[in-house]
Amino acid sequence: MARKISTEDGRAALAAVAAEDPGRTDLATAVRYLLQLLAEKAPGNTVEVRVPPFGAVQVIEGPRHTRGTPPNVVETDPATWIAVATGQEGWWDAASSGRILASGVRADLSALLPLRP
Repeated sequence: MARKISTEDGRAALAAVAAEDPGRTDLATAVRYLLQLLAEKAPGNTVEVRVPPFGAVQVIEGPRHTRGTPPNVVETDPATWIAVATGQEGWWDAASSGRILASGVRADLSALLPLRP
């Protein structure tokens, strides 16, 4: 991630998303802020978490991945990511409904979520 999002900016974006019909900038900032918090909570390079089109991070200590498709990938849409990262929805509920695609033996993020911004 290019620049660190301040706590103030991140919380403001989350508040805007919680209000109805957020702008694209607020949505992007909220997603990136939550990805940033996840990377701070579980630093590493074993699992790639993707939330297109807004961001991706590598997290969780373990074997480093450097080429090709990572063996452990989590991908979801912005609304689902915000919901599971903030505790509005459970990890397993979103995953079982197909809104989270998780592949690899280390791609279960349920123990790390929700994040506490």
